[in-house]
Amino acid sequence: MRTILLFGAAIASLVIVMRPLPSAAAAAVPKAAVFDFEFIDSSLEGEKNGPRPDEQDRLAKIGDQLRKGLADSGKFQIVDIAPVEAEAHHSNLQACGGCDARFAEQLGADLAITGTVQKVSNLILNVNVYVRDAHSDKSLAAMSVDMRGNTDESWSRAMSYLLRNRLLEPDYGRPH
Repeated sequence: MRTILLFGAAIASLVIVMRPLPSAAAAAVPKAAVFDFEFIDSSLEGEKNGPRPDEQDRLAKIGDQLRKGLADSGKFQIVDIAPVEAEAHHSNLQACGGCDARFAEQLGADLAITGTVQKVSNLILNVNVYVRDAHSDKSLAAMSVDMRGNTDESWSRAMSYLLRNRLLEPDYGRPH
C-alpha cells in the first residue's frame, strides 16, 4: 500500500512540475491596441451621398472580428482602447505622425494595429491593416486584400483572409 501511495505522489509531483506557468506564457504574448477601422470613400456614390450607415456598421464589425481573431489565437493580448478612443476617432491614424503608436504606448501596448477600408465603388473595395511597434513607431507589417462586393459577407471574408493568411501566419513578413 505504501508503494502505491509513493508512486501516486511521484506522478502527481511530475504533473505539477510539467504544467507551464501561466505568467511566463502571458509575458511572451505581445499586447496589441487594435484601433477602429477608418473609411476612405473615393466612390462617386460617396461623394454624392456621404457616409452610409451599413458601411459604418461593417467597419465596426470587422474591427471586432480582428480583435476577436487575434485574441482567440493566443498570440496577442488585446488591450482596451476606450481611454484614447475619442481622441483616436478625431485623428487620421494613417497620417497623424505616429499618433497611433503614441496612443498604443499610453495604453501599455507593444503594438498599434490600425486599418482602413477603401471604397472605389460598390463593386471594388479593399481592406488594409497596418502593424506598428508602439515603442519605436516603426512599421512592422502592412497588408491588403481586395474584395468584390459591398456586403457583410465580403467584408467578413476579407478580414478572415487577412487574419488567416497574414496576421496569424507563422512566418509572414520574415526573411527566408
